[in-house]
Amino acid sequence: MSAKPTCEALSNCYFCEMLSLQKNKVFLFVSIGFLVLSSCDSLFKEKVEKEPLARVGDSFLYKEDIASFIRDDMSAQDSALFVTNYINNWASKQLLLSKSRINLPEEKLNEFDRLVADYRADLYTRAYIEALVLQAQDTAVTRSQLRQYYEKEKENFKLNEKLVQLRFVGLPVQFLDKDEVSRKMNNWETTDKDYLDSIAVQFKKIHFNDSIWVGVSRVIEVIPPLTSLNEEKYLKKSQFFELQDSLGVYLGKVTDVLEINDTAPFDYIAPDIRQLILNRRRLNYVRKLETEIIDEAIKKNEFEVYENNE
Repeated sequence: MSAKPTCEALSNCYFCEMLSLQKNKVFLFVSIGFLVLSSCDSLFKEKVEKEPLARVGDSFLYKEDIASFIRDDMSAQDSALFVTNYINNWASKQLLLSKSRINLPEEKLNEFDRLVADYRADLYTRAYIEALVLQAQDTAVTRSQLRQYYEKEKENFKLNEKLVQLRFVGLPVQFLDKDEVSRKMNNWETTDKDYLDSIAVQFKKIHFNDSIWVGVSRVIEVIPPLTSLNEEKYLKKSQFFELQDSLGVYLGKVTDVLEINDTAPFDYIAPDIRQLILNRRRLNYVRKLETEIIDEAIKKNEFEVYENNE
C-alpha cells in the first residue's frame, strides 16, 4: 500500500493555497490597522494642540486668540508689554463677568441675555439684508428723476448755510501785474479769461468757475484773510474784493449770493436728492423683502401665530 500524499508533496493543493492566502490577509489587515491607529493618534494630537496663555476658571485665552493683534512693526519689548496688558484686561473682564453672574439679580441677567440675543440677531439680519440690497438695488438715478423730486419737495430744501458764486485768484505778495489781473477779473470778457488762463501758472490759487455754488465755510477755508467776522462785508452780490495776508494777495468777484433759509439751488442739492431717492428705494425693498419672507414662511408652514384665548 502506497503512503498517503502530504500537502508538501502536492504543489497544487487547493486547501493549502487557501490557508496561505488567509494568513497573508490577516497579517495585511493587522498591519493596516496599526498604521491607521498610529496616524489617527498623530492627527488627533496635532488637532487639539493649542497653546494657552492664561486661564480664568473654565475659560482659556489661547495664543492664537491674540496673534492677529501683534503687528509686524512691534519690537520684542513692545510685543511682550502688549501681551501682558491684553492678558490682564482679558482676565479682569472674565473675573468681573463671573462676579456679575453671581451677584446681579436674576431678572437683570435675563434682561441682559435678551439684549445680547437681540443684538446678535440684528447683526446677522442686518448683514444679510445689506447683502441682498447691494445685489438687487438699482443705483441709477437720472437727472430727470432728480429734477422731478426737487420740484416736488422744493419747499423742504432750505439752506442752513450761506452760498456764493464767485471767481478768485491767489497771487504772491510781490506779484507785479496785480492791477491788470484785477481789471480782467472784473471785466471777465472772453479775452480777459484767455489772458488769465495764459498766466495761471503764476497764481498760487485759482477758481474761475463762478457758475457753481460754494458754501461760505469752504470759501473761508481757501481764502485765509476771510473770516466769519468779515465775510458779510466782502461776500456780497456783485462785490469785488482784495484781501491780503503774509502769504499772498486774494482777488475775487462775487456774482451771486443765497442766504440761510433760501431755497437750495438744484445743482447744489442734487447729490443729496440722489441719496434720498436711493434711501427710499432701499427702504421699500426691505419692506417688500420682509413681507415676502413672512408670506413664504406661512405657505411652507414654517411660521404661524397661535390665538390667545385669554
